[in-house]
Amino acid sequence: MEENQPADAVVSFERSVLDNGLRVLTSTLPHTNAVSINFLFGAGSRYENDEIAGASHLFEHMLFKGTKGRPTPRDVSEVVEGVGGALNAFTDKELTGYWCRLAHPNYREGIDLFADMVQNSLLRQSDIDREKQVVYEEIRATNDSPGSRAAMTLEEIMWPEQPLGRDVAGSIESVGAITRDQMMDYLHTQYISSNTVIAVAGNIRHEDVVHQIEDLMRDLPDGKPIPMSSFEDNLRGPVAKIENRPTEQAHLTIGLQGLSMMDDDRHALGLLSVILGESMSSRLFEEIREQRGLAYDIHSSVHALSDAGALLIGAGIDPARVSEAVPVIVQEIARTREGVTEKEFSQAKQLSKGRMLLRMEESRVVSGFLGGQELLKGEVRTVEQVIADIDAVEIDDLARVAQRVIKPEKMALSMVGPFDDAAPFQDAMSF
Repeated sequence: MEENQPADAVVSFERSVLDNGLRVLTSTLPHTNAVSINFLFGAGSRYENDEIAGASHLFEHMLFKGTKGRPTPRDVSEVVEGVGGALNAFTDKELTGYWCRLAHPNYREGIDLFADMVQNSLLRQSDIDREKQVVYEEIRATNDSPGSRAAMTLEEIMWPEQPLGRDVAGSIESVGAITRDQMMDYLHTQYISSNTVIAVAGNIRHEDVVHQIEDLMRDLPDGKPIPMSSFEDNLRGPVAKIENRPTEQAHLTIGLQGLSMMDDDRHALGLLSVILGESMSSRLFEEIREQRGLAYDIHSSVHALSDAGALLIGAGIDPARVSEAVPVIVQEIARTREGVTEKEFSQAKQLSKGRMLLRMEESRVVSGFLGGQELLKGEVRTVEQVIADIDAVEIDDLARVAQRVIKPEKMALSMVGPFDDAAPFQDAMSF
């Protein structure tokens, strides 16, 4: 099955489904010599139970350790890096992705490499044991970073007692307990054809990409993947958690349960975040930095998942002034419930649309934009459709969505800094 988009679209794409259920999406970008390739899988921390927490992330590392035809990590990396390209991978809560960016003459080698890694990785016990040590260091590095630790702790308290609130990398204990047999089981349940999306963007032809992938991956087996765990709304806020460290700066993150990527109000919430803290003219930046000098950086962002989401505000503040800053931040968040001005609304729309158009100049962003939507939503909205969705938001929608999302009982605060008592900050979160 193929779907063609208008040739004059900002990002046109074509889609094919192979006989085994694997989906291939391409976008032809004549203006660039770069080709970006994404192999995406329905695998991530929300597919894991506590026993194998961190398995998706460890597995992602392991695919770079060698295949039957490329038995060493260097043999794998040199396919791309040896011709000036870049490759890497990532594991998130809901998907795992392997990506590379190559000059056009070499892009076929990138597709061949990833197909080989997915189907022929050796997963040697010695490599697993060694790579676990690497993952331990990655976990330690995250825990040593106050900003990262604050963000991770916020997820734990905003989505308590469920995989959604657990660190994607797992813990040193859980990773250490993962066996090779468990990893092989995970390979056979999650890395299957119907749970795979391949997206390629660059000056390529759709039929060329499809034919190559069909030749390489027609034998990738199918099955029934483990479903991701469902979201449990068990936050009873406001709640604050402090991790006492002798830091020069207090690192805080405030979160509110947001909206899923399927929610009709997601674009209105995105505009609200822009107005709140996504630019130098935003409310938080103006009040916290420009007017009061309380922070060098303060920002907001929206994260949308399949069935949940979050509105996040992050800042680094002098510990001596945190007690002043937190009530002001909370007040600015709460004030959005009263609505926004026409000027703020218009500027937020223009900023959102402009950023999207600029991002789409990069082939890697285009391939991720297409592949991520296909894997997680089962459909792809074009750039034009997303811009139309943003244009369709009315100013009154923002106040309504603010009332829907910004509630003290759905608010959490995490802070890493030289403090012992969370109670004063929790009290400041009521409005």
